[in-house]
Amino acid sequence: MWFKLPTTATAPFCPSEVRGTVAVPVGLSILRKLARFAGPGLIVAVGYMDPGNWATDIEAGSRYGYGLLSVVVLSGLAALLLQGLCMRLGIASGQDLARLCRLHYPKPIARALWLLAEVAIIACDVAEVLGSALAIKLLTGLPLWAGIIATAFDTVIVLGLKGRGFRQVEAIILGLVATIGTCFALQLIISHPSGHDILAGSIPTAALLGDPHAIYLAIGILGATVMPHNLYLHSSIVQTRRIVATEAGRREAMRYAGIDILGALTLAILINAAILIVAAAIFHASGHTGVADIEDAHRLLEPITGAAIAGPLFAIALFASGQSATFTGTIAGQVILEGFLERQIPCWQRRLITRGLALIPALAGVLILGEHSAGRLLVLSQVVLSAQLPFAIYPLLRFTGSGAIMGPFASPPALRVLGWLVFAGVTVANVWLVWTQVV
Repeated sequence: MWFKLPTTATAPFCPSEVRGTVAVPVGLSILRKLARFAGPGLIVAVGYMDPGNWATDIEAGSRYGYGLLSVVVLSGLAALLLQGLCMRLGIASGQDLARLCRLHYPKPIARALWLLAEVAIIACDVAEVLGSALAIKLLTGLPLWAGIIATAFDTVIVLGLKGRGFRQVEAIILGLVATIGTCFALQLIISHPSGHDILAGSIPTAALLGDPHAIYLAIGILGATVMPHNLYLHSSIVQTRRIVATEAGRREAMRYAGIDILGALTLAILINAAILIVAAAIFHASGHTGVADIEDAHRLLEPITGAAIAGPLFAIALFASGQSATFTGTIAGQVILEGFLERQIPCWQRRLITRGLALIPALAGVLILGEHSAGRLLVLSQVVLSAQLPFAIYPLLRFTGSGAIMGPFASPPALRVLGWLVFAGVTVANVWLVWTQVV
């Protein structure tokens, strides 16, 4: 099953058409093998630094300083465990999570899981629309509704990828992620954070447990970190590497793919931590403890820091965040459609459908609630995503613990226990978040 199929579709995102298209020749040096396997982890990591994460990180930093930094770190570690299981599933079984759900669950259950996954992708795209539109507003002064309409044209970018290989897509996303990382590295330099406070905030403490709003923000950070469609996505795109289909070959692939996802998610954790640290160093330290909106954060950056470049850097990073997540949402949509329904459609059609369905609630929300509603709508999109997450984690844990599916790579008992503990924690956290926001 590790072979290259002819590429006849209009874009390089259909899972069956990119499987095994990135060759990993025998005899490569360790560094060259790492370079060959690098890429899928970065695509997945984009979901952990999209605009949906910004609101909770900014409010947590402005309100509690560095106090909730440990939550960012712990959420990242939970994500690393789940994405590692996805990587193992894809390489060991040669199947992605969506396809395995179709093969092993009754049709009504599989279809229900497909619908939930589609809702998650649309909710995530709503966040990308709002984030990109807000960045356009901050950079150009256009009204938010005009920025939302402008995001419809990112389909042209996807069309421009016609005939490109998967490595080119990974390179584009690398450029966008590098832009985000560079912008926040400069923000950290401008903000002069306290190294001692960063270390102290990275250690979990019970001091904030008595504050209900701190608990709410902590759960919000957790709920916005792990994206359900990322689990389907990762189990598929690790199969873009053409490896030797033996136990030793798969074991080696897992080792290198594990390094890839470790490096990529470490970068995502650092960027999320940087957002909170910048908010803590700039807003909390200056007494602005009520900043809970991305637009307010942008407005206050320059006056507080005295650096004229602080605002534009923030807006550029936000725009790159929205655009990079747009690519991964498109690829995840193709994975889910083919895996659950055995159907393929041209990538531009998938992009149009997803973006069209995302534009409607985003535009309606802004027109009804006003220009400053982006923050509330971003939080709502994360609540919708949170509600879908347990339905993706549960089959992942079941499949990766199955010897019939995974063979010798089935999760050992300790890893299964840890996985189910993460599932319980994420489920309880997300149920609480949905309950407090909706009921």
